[in-house]
Amino acid sequence: MRTETVSFLKKHAADLPLDDAMTITQNGKPIYVVESYEERQRRDQAIALMKLVSFGREDMTAGRTTSSDKFKERLAARKSK
Repeated sequence: MRTETVSFLKKHAADLPLDDAMTITQNGKPIYVVESYEERQRRDQAIALMKLVSFGREDMTAGRTTSSDKFKERLAARKSK
Protein backbone atom coordinates (compact mmCIF):
# COMPACT_ATOMS: atom_id res chain seq x y z
CA MET A 1 0.00 0.00 0.00
CA ARG A 2 1.36 3.35 -1.04
CA THR A 3 1.55 6.25 1.41
CA GLU A 4 1.10 9.85 0.32
CA THR A 5 0.39 13.20 1.96
CA VAL A 6 -2.80 15.25 1.94
CA SER A 7 -1.01 17.76 -0.30
CA PHE A 8 -0.37 15.02 -2.86
CA LEU A 9 -4.04 14.03 -2.72
CA LYS A 10 -5.15 17.62 -3.30
CA LYS A 11 -2.79 18.08 -6.26
CA HIS A 12 -3.53 14.75 -7.95
CA ALA A 13 -7.15 14.03 -6.98
CA ALA A 14 -8.34 13.94 -10.59
CA ASP A 15 -5.82 11.35 -11.75
CA LEU A 16 -4.89 9.24 -8.73
CA PRO A 17 -3.26 5.93 -9.61
CA LEU A 18 -5.56 3.47 -7.82
CA ASP A 19 -4.04 0.19 -8.93
CA ASP A 20 -3.39 -0.32 -5.20
CA ALA A 21 -4.96 1.27 -2.13
CA MET A 22 -3.28 4.44 -0.90
CA THR A 23 -2.86 5.67 2.68
CA ILE A 24 -3.12 9.44 3.03
CA THR A 25 -1.25 11.04 5.91
CA GLN A 26 -1.38 14.41 7.61
CA ASN A 27 1.51 15.41 9.87
CA GLY A 28 2.84 11.87 9.54
CA LYS A 29 -0.36 10.23 10.82
CA PRO A 30 -2.65 8.14 8.61
CA ILE A 31 -6.05 9.81 8.16
CA TYR A 32 -7.56 8.27 5.00
CA VAL A 33 -7.35 5.21 2.82
CA VAL A 34 -8.20 5.75 -0.84
CA GLU A 35 -9.03 2.76 -3.02
CA SER A 36 -10.76 2.10 -6.32
CA TYR A 37 -14.48 1.47 -6.43
CA GLU A 38 -13.88 -2.02 -7.86
CA GLU A 39 -11.55 -2.93 -4.98
CA ARG A 40 -14.12 -1.73 -2.45
CA GLN A 41 -16.86 -3.79 -4.13
CA ARG A 42 -14.62 -6.86 -4.13
CA ARG A 43 -13.86 -6.45 -0.42
CA ASP A 44 -17.53 -5.87 0.48
CA GLN A 45 -18.53 -9.03 -1.41
CA ALA A 46 -15.83 -11.06 0.36
CA ILE A 47 -17.05 -9.83 3.75
CA ALA A 48 -20.66 -10.67 2.83
CA LEU A 49 -19.62 -14.17 1.78
CA MET A 50 -17.75 -14.71 5.06
CA LYS A 51 -20.86 -13.62 6.98
CA LEU A 52 -23.03 -16.08 5.05
CA VAL A 53 -20.59 -18.91 5.75
CA SER A 54 -20.60 -17.96 9.43
CA PHE A 55 -24.41 -18.00 9.53
CA GLY A 56 -24.42 -21.41 7.87
CA ARG A 57 -22.00 -22.81 10.42
CA GLU A 58 -24.11 -21.42 13.26
CA ASP A 59 -27.20 -23.08 11.77
CA MET A 60 -25.37 -26.40 11.48
CA THR A 61 -24.18 -26.20 15.09
CA ALA A 62 -27.70 -25.34 16.31
CA GLY A 63 -29.25 -28.17 14.28
CA ARG A 64 -31.21 -25.85 11.99
CA THR A 65 -30.61 -27.95 8.90
CA THR A 66 -32.71 -30.16 6.67
CA SER A 67 -31.93 -32.80 4.09
CA SER A 68 -32.34 -32.03 0.41
CA ASP A 69 -35.11 -34.66 0.16
CA LYS A 70 -37.14 -33.02 2.94
CA PHE A 71 -36.56 -29.63 1.37
CA LYS A 72 -37.86 -30.87 -1.99
CA GLU A 73 -40.91 -32.38 -0.28
CA ARG A 74 -41.69 -29.07 1.40
CA LEU A 75 -41.35 -27.21 -1.90
CA ALA A 76 -43.63 -29.70 -3.64
CA ALA A 77 -46.20 -29.33 -0.87
CA ARG A 78 -46.14 -25.54 -1.25
CA LYS A 79 -46.60 -25.77 -5.01
CA SER A 80 -49.60 -28.06 -4.69
CA LYS A 81 -51.48 -25.59 -2.42
